[in-house]
Amino acid sequence: MGEQFSKQQVKMPSMGMGGRPGGGSGGGRNRFEPTAKPKNAKGTLKRIVQIYTRWAKTIIFAMLLTALSSLISVSIPYFIGKTFNTFKIQTRTVDTKTLLLLLMIIVALHLTNWLISSLNGVIVLKVSQKLVYVIRREFFEKMQKLPLEFYDTCSHGDIMSRISNDVDNISSTIAQTTTQLISSILILVGSFIVMIRLNVPLTLVVLLCIPLVALLTRVITARSRDYFKAQQISLGSLNGVIEENILGLKMVKAFGKQQDVLKQFAEINEKLYESSKKAQIWSGFMMPLMNVINNFIFAVVAIVGGVLSVEYGLAVGTVVSFLSYSKQFAQPINSVAGMFNTIQSALAGAERVFEILDSKEEPDDVENAIDIENPKGDVTFENVCFSYDKARPILKNVSFNVKAGEVVALVGETGAGKTTIVNLLTRFYDADSGRILIDNQLITNLKRESLRKCFSVVLQDTCLFTGTIMDNIRYSQNDATDEQVIEAAKIAHAHDFISKLPKGYHTMVSGAADNLSQGQRQLIAIARAVLCDSPILILDEATSSVDTKTEKDIQNALLKLMKNRTSFLIAHRLSTIRDANYIMVIGDGKILEIGNHKSLIEKKGQYYNMVISQMGKLPEVM
Repeated sequence: MGEQFSKQQVKMPSMGMGGRPGGGSGGGRNRFEPTAKPKNAKGTLKRIVQIYTRWAKTIIFAMLLTALSSLISVSIPYFIGKTFNTFKIQTRTVDTKTLLLLLMIIVALHLTNWLISSLNGVIVLKVSQKLVYVIRREFFEKMQKLPLEFYDTCSHGDIMSRISNDVDNISSTIAQTTTQLISSILILVGSFIVMIRLNVPLTLVVLLCIPLVALLTRVITARSRDYFKAQQISLGSLNGVIEENILGLKMVKAFGKQQDVLKQFAEINEKLYESSKKAQIWSGFMMPLMNVINNFIFAVVAIVGGVLSVEYGLAVGTVVSFLSYSKQFAQPINSVAGMFNTIQSALAGAERVFEILDSKEEPDDVENAIDIENPKGDVTFENVCFSYDKARPILKNVSFNVKAGEVVALVGETGAGKTTIVNLLTRFYDADSGRILIDNQLITNLKRESLRKCFSVVLQDTCLFTGTIMDNIRYSQNDATDEQVIEAAKIAHAHDFISKLPKGYHTMVSGAADNLSQGQRQLIAIARAVLCDSPILILDEATSSVDTKTEKDIQNALLKLMKNRTSFLIAHRLSTIRDANYIMVIGDGKILEIGNHKSLIEKKGQYYNMVISQMGKLPEVM
């Protein structure tokens, strides 16, 4: 497609029938947000661990660094306490040598901890981003292997959310938060062991923070969770209004509904404001109250330590160590409590990613599948049956034979099965029973890649990718020269309007932008099919979005193009199908009538009634 050409997420063409990024330590407001719970947390976590084992050595090294950093964090208050014990109050002397040694140890510990934490952070970030890279790559590769049925039944926006937000949650939340969780637990355990060895009464005083933090968390969680839930609901509604207004802005203006839209937006925005305000206020209470608890425990430790020091001769350095431990003991508890909700949410997101990765792919090509060489375009259906829903068959024993170079028009009511026939021919779906052959070769015995090179396709819903017009036309034939692209555009009657654009064939287009009319987009799609130069041409309402004059010009060009190609036309306009070699009337899952335009008119059956209903009366020229 060229180096400039990059695909953009667009509405994926269907020929069938019809999170939170980032993570955190778990503290603060994140812990009160609504949490999606995984259905199988154990199984999902096991799969994530299996993915991480690809970098097992690096992960183990990071865990060792985390353990070492936690050990240093626990030891620093101990050595700080020892420095105070170098001051001899009774003799008013200082053990200078020991003091200097301890100060050097403390400085060395801080520097070492900083280096270890920095190195560990870089390692964890690299692994987590590598994980994102790998999962997104595997996810996108999986998308190319999924059958069309998957995209016909799944929301494209939901798929995008999974590959972006949910994958981010796996990396940032699980990778980083798990490391922080291990660090917090080690600090808690290590601090408890050191404190219990130093002094039991003061240890019990520090442990008072556990029930206080638990009570605080419970109260604030109960108050704030509902507000955060309401905030998310209002935010979703607001996004919906904005999206609808952007997509339907022409309709809003055409019917003068600007004030109604503004009123609707204001009401939802007001709800979002109220719920967000209350949610932020309640969650904002957390850290100030945590500081109150920390300061309270600090004061109690100081008082009890002072009493024990004066009355029972407890070393002042021990009291100082406990004062430091009291400051760092409550924070890991709060973090651990919050991390479980965060990890739970990430596991739910991981489940959503794994659901896609576990989805059933298109069946592999059969063993010894062959390439079809120099296809002519003979197409045969033999007693083909198919249903999207097993309880409601779409095609019932459909049989027909089309010779190479013949033009066949498929007509019938919406949902009759016209597009389904094309879906089966291109193997977007596989028939439930019966046989489909191209040049007397079963299509199931052909390699899919080889089979689909037999078709040039133009759909009613035109799909353009982000890139230049030249790139989009060349999409069907990557090695086509600029001259071949321009010639294809001329045949499709797209050259004139393209030439009038400021940058001509180098004009940028995309699937989402509205810088081209629907008719112009369809002309580009037709040029793309012309360039493909395949033996079988499929036009699914290909001229439905162009004006009558342009349609006539295109038909004249396509008639010349279709002379040496087998062509399937799905259309409702009589002018598009009347010159076909055969017209097949599809209804009730069967071929109700088949013949050319003249013979079917003379028969005065289903086709005749369709023509009368469309034209009002039978034109004399018929």
